[in-house]
Amino acid sequence: MDERHDVIEAVLSGDTSQLCGFKIMDGQYAIPVLEVQEVVKPQKVTPVPLGPDYVDGLINLRGQIVTAINLRVLFGLPRNEDENQDYMNIIVRWGDGLYALVVDEIMDVMDIENTTFEETPDMIEEDIKKYIRGVFKLENELLSLLSLEMLLDIKSPNN
Repeated sequence: MDERHDVIEAVLSGDTSQLCGFKIMDGQYAIPVLEVQEVVKPQKVTPVPLGPDYVDGLINLRGQIVTAINLRVLFGLPRNEDENQDYMNIIVRWGDGLYALVVDEIMDVMDIENTTFEETPDMIEEDIKKYIRGVFKLENELLSLLSLEMLLDIKSPNN
């Protein structure tokens, strides 16, 4: 199994998980803090011709090239066209590359009891379910734990 999957397993093996929470439309999602390099405000994006729809383009982040992945589009949701809304970029390292996960809003870093974690419910739509490792039950809402292994398993259009 990939080392990234091992990060999630290690996080879930303790009593609590430390997660970076964020919103995409009305949904609340998270990834383990261990997988987050940094969070940055919107950056100038250079479009990539003939790239997949969910790749917004490339960002020059202090001299490092970062691929911007729009999670709304990847999940089959409408692209955010609201110029007044400041989206955020969660920078993660995957293999030899850096990626910016483009999200609507950053929540907090959260310490969540692992006893509230459950496998992904069957009723979640397959297009999104493949990216979700499981769900944490919070007081009045759910927080979906995303798998970077699946999110960043990017294939060329010819594969």
